[in-house]
Amino acid sequence: MSPSGPVPNPRVVYARAPSGLPIPGETTIYDPTPTIDINHASLNGGILVKTLVLSPDPYMRKRMRPTDVNTYFPVFEPGQIIAGSGVGVVVRSEMDEYAAGDYVYIDRTMKWQHYSTYPPTDPIDKIRNDYGLPLSTFVGVNGVPGQSAYHALKAFGNAKKGETIYVSTGAGAVGSVVCQLAKLWGLKVIASAGTDEKVRYLKDELKVDVAFNYKTVPVEEVLAEHPLDIYWDNVGGRVLETAIDAARPGARIIMCGYISEYSSQPRYGIKNMDLAIWKCLSFHGFLAWPMHKANPDAFFDEMPRLVAEGKIKYREQVTRGLENADRALREIFTGENFGKAVVIVADQQV
Repeated sequence: MSPSGPVPNPRVVYARAPSGLPIPGETTIYDPTPTIDINHASLNGGILVKTLVLSPDPYMRKRMRPTDVNTYFPVFEPGQIIAGSGVGVVVRSEMDEYAAGDYVYIDRTMKWQHYSTYPPTDPIDKIRNDYGLPLSTFVGVNGVPGQSAYHALKAFGNAKKGETIYVSTGAGAVGSVVCQLAKLWGLKVIASAGTDEKVRYLKDELKVDVAFNYKTVPVEEVLAEHPLDIYWDNVGGRVLETAIDAARPGARIIMCGYISEYSSQPRYGIKNMDLAIWKCLSFHGFLAWPMHKANPDAFFDEMPRLVAEGKIKYREQVTRGLENADRALREIFTGENFGKAVVIVADQQV
């Protein structure tokens, strides 16, 4: 039963643009003072959701910038509640599609606050959990990271059994799914990570063919021995340049992330793009949400089953409490996290 009267409704607000990595307490501020009457809050035709799981993601750094710098993602305004992707449970609804008790995934507009209202125009999906998997997986292996890997590798990889794929940030939320799908589809998988522990995970758990620590082993040395047919790019910059050098004619380069560039100034300039012509390379950038919305059943008919059967493994870096969410976001960029970063805000009770 919902509590009567106002209840605490803490939030995390944006304070100012960082010069480098976001700093908890400076870039973002945890504010425990707001309250909400969940029985009487105006819905304006939408839904009231209790936040359960938040997904700190690298793209959020792109929203923490001066207002005069334009990118695809809208800028956070000072005083605005931080927003990203996450999972929640519907408390009240004025939408026919959702009822109290439904679990929903909200893409990129879920507020970092205990309770929030969302209009019908927001990107909201009712969660299909046929196998009773943890809700946290729906911001990870069964969410946008998994959807990114699944849809883009199928659409742009044109993968043939026996080909070689190189996956940068192979132990990350997206990269780890790419590695495993590629192995299931018969590819030779080369993957890199930034710690020896992550390299062991790639070798021992994900069973990639070649794994290495890019901080101690030069990428160009590894790729010289293993020319690539597909490069899954999570980092951009110098690694992308090296992959272009090592690409076979006709190779496909799938550009998923640019984490090496999100906080760096000046940005690294790729110097060998002429090889894209001579090698007939193809480059594919993409956004997961529109690809997934075009064919959601293809993903949900296959991926959760593979996870439930243990054929796709996942690892999470769990942070508990909204007050620690901004720290979890920073750790994505420092390499302190291992696996998909998730913030558990509350249990599953309304």
